[in-house]
Amino acid sequence: MVSIPKGRAAARLLAAACAACLSAVAIAKPYFPPSGSWQTATPASQGFDADRLQAAVQYAQAHEFPAPRDLRVMNLERYRNEPGYRMLGPMKDRPGPTGLIIRHGYIVASWGEPGRVDMTFSVTKSYLSTVAGVAYDDGLLPDLSARAADVVWDGSFDGEHNGKISWENLLNQSSDWRGQLFGLDDWMDRPPAGLTLDQMRAQPLHEPGTFFKYNDVRVNLAAYALLQLLHKPLPAVLRERIMNPIGASPSWRWYGFENAKVEIDGQMMVSVTGGGHFGGGMFVSAYDQARFGLLFLNEGAWDGKRVLSKRWIERATTPSPAKPNYGYMWWLNHGPSAWPDLPPDLFYADGVGGNYVIVDRAHDLLIVTRWMDEDREVLAGMIRRVIGALQ
Repeated sequence: MVSIPKGRAAARLLAAACAACLSAVAIAKPYFPPSGSWQTATPASQGFDADRLQAAVQYAQAHEFPAPRDLRVMNLERYRNEPGYRMLGPMKDRPGPTGLIIRHGYIVASWGEPGRVDMTFSVTKSYLSTVAGVAYDDGLLPDLSARAADVVWDGSFDGEHNGKISWENLLNQSSDWRGQLFGLDDWMDRPPAGLTLDQMRAQPLHEPGTFFKYNDVRVNLAAYALLQLLHKPLPAVLRERIMNPIGASPSWRWYGFENAKVEIDGQMMVSVTGGGHFGGGMFVSAYDQARFGLLFLNEGAWDGKRVLSKRWIERATTPSPAKPNYGYMWWLNHGPSAWPDLPPDLFYADGVGGNYVIVDRAHDLLIVTRWMDEDREVLAGMIRRVIGALQ
């Protein structure tokens, strides 16, 4: 027979049990780094085998991005087949491999120079998509199937084909827009090899929404359209609505081209780029990248405050009809190319140079890498090693 304590003994046991429950709740409460600092924790305290986690870090360090550290040289070589390629925005040389591993909000591993501001190339697209999320949350963009031409009526979306393009088509890179923006033709961006100039110009068009084409000119058009919608420079929107609320440093910059000045409401504004293909884009530290990723890891909430709606994040990370592993400028572990041994709801921002912000909600885990080999299997190898270090 089990003896049930009574009186003071029962009260002491109940108090001890309540204290244990409160302690468990306190441990489970997510940590959000205050502005200007970030708490570190030992790997073991956050459920990692320290040696295996260190092996994951060494893997990233051993797989440095195999391109010149002078990124101007890299771009000129990388895009040498693009007709008339030129750099129109600022560039910056890079350091060696850099990164952070974060669990439950705490930094458990870091390497390289995470406080240094660097180019982030197409990770910029995920910031751009997030500005669209601000417009969505504010009711300025309630219907993503609406035509962009209804807001941007300056000729950018004229014609039968371009006139059909929706905001969603711009965000999931299925617009197949045809035209020129800031002196760059859409067909000049990553044209198929072996074609003449006339053949490049005559590439067939696809119905908007049916065909995915990674194209920075069209992404820059999305930024231009959002500028027309918001009547405010996109970096100012990002700073006020996203980066300041999550405690990001004041060191980041978001650049456009030298010839991308637009007059809106009588003021000259720069239309920013969605990457560093032609120079420009987001220049940001790994610490600030990690804050951005932590916001998405926590479904748009930051320390009890709603910064971005959960609904927007769900939409941004939903597979696109034309590209199952792509959402609104976020890459997804979905579709035929998915890694079956990794969490199916894992998603990540992806930029040239192994710039990744990897969000794994299944393990309350965030990985930021910079200047790691951008081979897709190297990325998978890194994620597997970090998850495999969990005990």
